[in-house]
Amino acid sequence: MALFFDQQWFDDRLQATGLTRDDVAAALGLSRPEVDEIWKDQREVTPNQVAMLARLLSAPAAEIVNRAGVATPSPSQPPAGDAALASRLADIDARLTRIERAIADLQSLVLATRGN
Repeated sequence: MALFFDQQWFDDRLQATGLTRDDVAAALGLSRPEVDEIWKDQREVTPNQVAMLARLLSAPAAEIVNRAGVATPSPSQPPAGDAALASRLADIDARLTRIERAIADLQSLVLATRGN
């Protein structure tokens, strides 16, 4: 278990999945400065946030707990019958994150073309 939040590992996982800290903020319902506090080990991660990070980063929750610092709690496991539903919701959440990123990219392109 990491004593402190392993910034490099999390940044590497974000890069590997094509996500940014802004995507993490949106998924966790936090502001970007609040996510930066997590990365600097100045803000604790809740069990629900651990579960969300695991889905976003395509990593086991245990890995998130191990890399997020000594005080990070593990999320409770859903009942076995809910595993398929949890998996489907994780897929939908990842798809929604990609859609939101595409919309933001399109908005940037529209605004850039208006300036010309």
